[in-house]
Amino acid sequence: MITTFHYTLQQDNITIEQLLRDNFQIGKKIMHEMRMAKSIVNENGEPVVWQHHYPVDTKLTFHVNVEPSSYVATKNSEVPILFEDAHVLVVSKPADMLTHPNEPGQTGTCMNHVMAYVNKQGGVYAEHVHRLDQGTKGLVLIAKHPLIKSMLDRMLEEKKIIRTYEAIVDGYMTQKSGSIRTSIGTDRHDSARRAVSPSGQTAITHFEVVGQDSNFTKVNVILETGRTHQIRVHFSSIGHPITGDRMYGSRTRADNYSLQAKKLQFVHPITKEMIVVEDYK
Repeated sequence: MITTFHYTLQQDNITIEQLLRDNFQIGKKIMHEMRMAKSIVNENGEPVVWQHHYPVDTKLTFHVNVEPSSYVATKNSEVPILFEDAHVLVVSKPADMLTHPNEPGQTGTCMNHVMAYVNKQGGVYAEHVHRLDQGTKGLVLIAKHPLIKSMLDRMLEEKKIIRTYEAIVDGYMTQKSGSIRTSIGTDRHDSARRAVSPSGQTAITHFEVVGQDSNFTKVNVILETGRTHQIRVHFSSIGHPITGDRMYGSRTRADNYSLQAKKLQFVHPITKEMIVVEDYK
């Protein structure tokens, strides 16, 4: 299947190769495939000349080859769509729902619901850019074609996609803001858990207290890295586990732990607009 979108050059005297390499930061393999397939045409439908210098406001059309995603679509999509354009979706994943299948043919995950929505729009491709733990609710960024997926993956690596979480933790936090900088690895006693470990991967969590009483504290959290269970492990490590998170030491009984991906912001790599999506549920 071919996905089509339009783009107007925002710089003067630029080649197509410069646009894809420097502005879009597309990898060499995808660039080569697009060049061989003559995937980019001008407003007359003629393939562009890759080394030609084009003026600002030149109108281009991209024809991107899309291999269907493997997720089995649910009958109906039950995840709210909070933002959509020709390139991306931002959805709100409920708590107690996996972000994606962990084995072939698995259904009922967020991506299965997203695929049902995409299929009804006539699409065949959807891939998550990041994931949330099963018990964490909130915003997940979805790519609608492979080109944008490559661009967003690079932005995530370069920390250009800002993810803000809201958490309620056990206890009264005396430190009102700061950063937790301790490496995280697999718990040697339980492979399903993670733990602070000097030999683990670097993990950095920034936080700010936004409300509290004698028993609980509400914090806004921004991830600089994205390790498995990072927020849960970090707050447990400082004596303030996420409320209801029995795996990491909370003594509060609850149906689920109190962690939500509340806000997502990034400069759209194609439109260059600042995208800010918030989940108020």
